Amino acid sequence: LRALEAETDLKPDFTAGHSLGEFAALVCAGALDLGEAVKIVRQRGTFMQDAVPVGVGTMAAIMGLDQETLEAICRDAAEGEICSPANFNSPGQVVIAGHTGAINRACELAKSQGAKRALPLPVSAPFHCSLMSPAGEKLDEVLAESTIHSLNIPVISNVEAKENSDASRVKELLVKQVSAPVLWDQSVVRMAESGVETFFEIGPGKVLTGLIKRIAKGKETANVQDLKSLQGIAG
Repeated sequence: LRALEAETDLKPDFTAGHSLGEFAALVCAGALDLGEAVKIVRQRGTFMQDAVPVGVGTMAAIMGLDQETLEAICRDAAEGEICSPANFNSPGQVVIAGHTGAINRACELAKSQGAKRALPLPVSAPFHCSLMSPAGEKLDEVLAESTIHSLNIPVISNVEAKENSDASRVKELLVKQVSAPVLWDQSVVRMAESGVETFFEIGPGKVLTGLIKRIAKGKETANVQDLKSLQGIAG
């Protein structure tokens, strides 16, 4: 981000990040200082890891089902346990999270109802579901001692998939994000409908760029992850 700012005169109209990336988006918008963001992120990771014993919860990627069908599958598979959508990544690609048994049942139900794929993910915890509530409570305590500055750019929050420019809401949205689904699909749609024509993904890899191409077809995308890609934009 700093290299892109130094080498170009690009001024974003919105900024957004997927899960952990929302902290980077807030740094980009001036709401968080980089040093403080790093400290918060490290504690957040510890809280989320400690919230659920290893093996008790997991996540799975479900491909090829609409949101309504998948939500019904999660309800049927729960059987008194937690099972819910965690990441709405793009049309037909949703990650679910919850208790391991419930997620396994949901995968079988999804396959029986026409899912193209239903794959358990090699993750260490069931992120972005209600099992993460204890982590959210601890994060709330950390954020209470953190300084949030005025936002120079609206940030599209994961929780609401709409722009926020109110510094007083940042902490609340970050706490909710820990145990709420990441509305990435809806966030990209919101930006596209608000007039965004070009999306820049900053950081290693092109995962979000790939998702954006499926969500906002026809929009320009670019990834900045090394000197070569930076020079291609600054050119």
